[in-house]
Amino acid sequence: MNTKRLQLIWILAGACLLLASAGWGGLWMYASQQTIPKQVHVVFKKPTEANGQRLQSDAVIPIGTLRIEDAKQLLARGKQTLKQLAITIKGGTGEGKKKTWTLEQLGIEVDTKEAEAAIDRLSSGNLWTRTKYRWGFQQELAIGVSFDKEVFAGKIRSAWGWMDAGEPVNATRKITSDDKVVYTPHKDAYRLDTDKMYAHAAAAIVKAVGNNWGKKLSPMTWPVELRVIHPSITLQRLKAEGVERLISSFTTEFRTSGAGRAYNVTMTAKTLSGMELAPGEIFDYSKIIALTSKKYGYRQAPVILNGEFVPGVGGGICQVSSTLYNAVLFAGLDMVERRNHSLPVAYLPLGRDATYADDAINFKFKNTTGKHLVIVTEVKNRQVTVKIFGTLPKNVQYKIESKTVATVVPPVKEVPSASMHPGERRKLASGKPGYIVETYRTKLENGVQVSRKRISRDTYRAQPVVYAVAPEQSHPDNGKDEAPLLEDGVSQ
Repeated sequence: MNTKRLQLIWILAGACLLLASAGWGGLWMYASQQTIPKQVHVVFKKPTEANGQRLQSDAVIPIGTLRIEDAKQLLARGKQTLKQLAITIKGGTGEGKKKTWTLEQLGIEVDTKEAEAAIDRLSSGNLWTRTKYRWGFQQELAIGVSFDKEVFAGKIRSAWGWMDAGEPVNATRKITSDDKVVYTPHKDAYRLDTDKMYAHAAAAIVKAVGNNWGKKLSPMTWPVELRVIHPSITLQRLKAEGVERLISSFTTEFRTSGAGRAYNVTMTAKTLSGMELAPGEIFDYSKIIALTSKKYGYRQAPVILNGEFVPGVGGGICQVSSTLYNAVLFAGLDMVERRNHSLPVAYLPLGRDATYADDAINFKFKNTTGKHLVIVTEVKNRQVTVKIFGTLPKNVQYKIESKTVATVVPPVKEVPSASMHPGERRKLASGKPGYIVETYRTKLENGVQVSRKRISRDTYRAQPVVYAVAPEQSHPDNGKDEAPLLEDGVSQ
């Protein structure tokens, strides 16, 4: 019984030893394989432009079942092939317009270290380590591309840096002396787009060598990539403002004006010329007056004070505002603020003038065309002309009509005179009647009236008949004006 039991123990022990030996032999054979596990492949990867993360490409190099040494040689051979790859970059035509560099000279290197290290670990370490590693061996091995952007950009700029020197030039708009609107196109500038070229280089290498790893590669040719730099004012933007043609014009004369008044008209018109109004913008004549006063100053010339012409500073500025007012009327624009002179003016019909008085009366209108407007003035042969350029359908016209609806009888004004005897009366001024005037604007399309609107109702003061009388006969309030108002002048 003891002998049988002992024999059974020896049999079981031998079987276990045999099984252990067989298992150990199996592990050794599995761990000692000199081939790459099946289904393993190398993936060619490249960095992104934005954040440097690595993205998998479609290029796959199958190495499963290759001998380990063959796989390592394949990686080494492919890397060496890339080192010898010639890259030609073309930036135009003719001699000197292309350059050839190696990948290394361009700051581009292929990194196989990660894949090589993974393969090396298949044959390193103890039996158990090799077994576990082979069992869990990754199916993808990565080959990366290393780019030194500074080196890459430096090479490109060394050959084509002159392309970065140009500056963009704005488009211009000029209004000629014969009232033509002429546009000069803008000029773009260019900058080397090294970021785009960098991304192109990465993609080109992946595409070219991913499925041809280890084989002889044909030289590559890449174009120089440029970024277009547009100026702030392009031809398209300038034309979109809608300054197409002359849409209205008006002229008044100042042939009889003195030197001071002629100077004031000329300088104010000079300041006004070239002013632009955006759609919806409101023109403010007080700004023109302030700018003219600052740049040129105003001279002595007759102004209207309390309904009478008297010496003052700035006489003549209302001729420019009134000429502009008429040009604005014929352009169909909307008035925001406008008042007539207290007395009729010689250079315009009643109801067609626009006065100005510092801090009291202004002239404003709104650009209601939906496009930009440009105001141009011309002073020649003692005439001032205001022109408005913009957008207005050619079949649209405006007609302006003013009519006197009432006449105001001149009042009588008596002034005391020490030379007059009691009961004596002498006429000093005959006086002039006043007027109430209404002005209408009619819109015509293809010569047919489509609308008619009253745009103003103006009152012009009557100038009194003035008599000299003895002091005791005069009345303090007889013919006295209301509040003093300086028109067509600039306060000093």
